[in-house]
Amino acid sequence: MITGSNTVFEHNGKEYHLQAEDLGAELGVFEIRVYTQGTVLWQKRMPYADLLEQGLGQKDLYQALRTKMEKTLLTVEAAIAKGKLG
Repeated sequence: MITGSNTVFEHNGKEYHLQAEDLGAELGVFEIRVYTQGTVLWQKRMPYADLLEQGLGQKDLYQALRTKMEKTLLTVEAAIAKGKLG
């Protein structure tokens, strides 16, 4: 299952492209990247073994992973707004 989420976040006149990408259930992680002007500003891998261990069906796992990615992207947006990134 490969899934992802992308968003653009504007703060203090700068545009940040936030991207979350599943690296596959074999690794059990997704990667968050923050770009500004085409350059990777920050990246981090986030585990989701907790979701895999729940024994969810494919559709439910996909939805749970998307939700986790989107919540993580909101946390990254808050970090940017607080000046912790960028």
